[in-house]
Amino acid sequence: MNLTFGPVPSRRFGLSLGLDLSPDKKRCNYDCLYCELAAAKPVDTIDDPLPADRFIDALKEALKDHPETEVITLTANGEPTLYPYLHELIQKINTLKGERKSLILSNGSTLHDPAVRSALAQLDMVKFSFDCGTPRCLKRLDRPLRTLEPATLARHIQTFRQIFQGQLVLEILLVAGINDKPEEIAALNTLLKNLGADRIDLGTVDRPPAYPVTPLDYHALHQIAAMFDADLPVHIVSRRTIQSQPARFDEAQILDTLAKRPLTMEDMQTLFDQQSLQTFHQLLSADRIAKKEVMGLTFYGTAFSRQKSKKTGQNP
Repeated sequence: MNLTFGPVPSRRFGLSLGLDLSPDKKRCNYDCLYCELAAAKPVDTIDDPLPADRFIDALKEALKDHPETEVITLTANGEPTLYPYLHELIQKINTLKGERKSLILSNGSTLHDPAVRSALAQLDMVKFSFDCGTPRCLKRLDRPLRTLEPATLARHIQTFRQIFQGQLVLEILLVAGINDKPEEIAALNTLLKNLGADRIDLGTVDRPPAYPVTPLDYHALHQIAAMFDADLPVHIVSRRTIQSQPARFDEAQILDTLAKRPLTMEDMQTLFDQQSLQTFHQLLSADRIAKKEVMGLTFYGTAFSRQKSKKTGQNP
């Protein structure tokens, strides 16, 4: 039974070595329609959990074989915070990780538990799923074991953020016809405002899902990203399986687009045709567009360009 996997290159987090806290079968308190694992009845415990030292021994061996690892990622065939010895495990990881970062991939549903919050606060990075802004959507898309409202989930994340000093990433996975509607995005926008996320990753289905659901194309993702407040750090992450035809944007359209939503170079290569990219580089050279580093990603925009101008006294 393999307790580790990888390392695998992650564009969002670095070269990641995974530690699977439920290695033998799926154990999750959600049954998400889009899950890449097979459908399974949701549960709220990991039965017969392995002791923390078993994972630490496996991790030590894996790090010997892969010293180039940049991130140690806690995950599971399901929800890793269901693992009962999480606090002990994270403490032991911190003693041996060296310069590497620690990360957990969680749905955030157990943050009502102070013990879970205390355990996760020891990590360098956390990534929580946050797919829905309304109870109806959450029940339909993520299908939790017990009734859970997005506002309650947001409140628990906000409480956790008060003790967590690391990097907080929220992930919204959009499914056509379920959580891509304007009223759902508006509800998400309201809840996300006060959570203090360093980055909000916006994606769609790009792996075979447990149930028949439909992904969005890149232009739909881009339009939805523009619906969020411009000061929310929304980043479109789905690329590899999304088909998109680059379009022509003139100077004014490029500036207007970047004013509403900063984009990465990969965003623009997907969205803009070659002539539009040339126009973008001209605007960048003329200092009408600025760039900003956010958790290893470079964003281009105009809002932070104007903020810089105010500080330096220069004209935008």
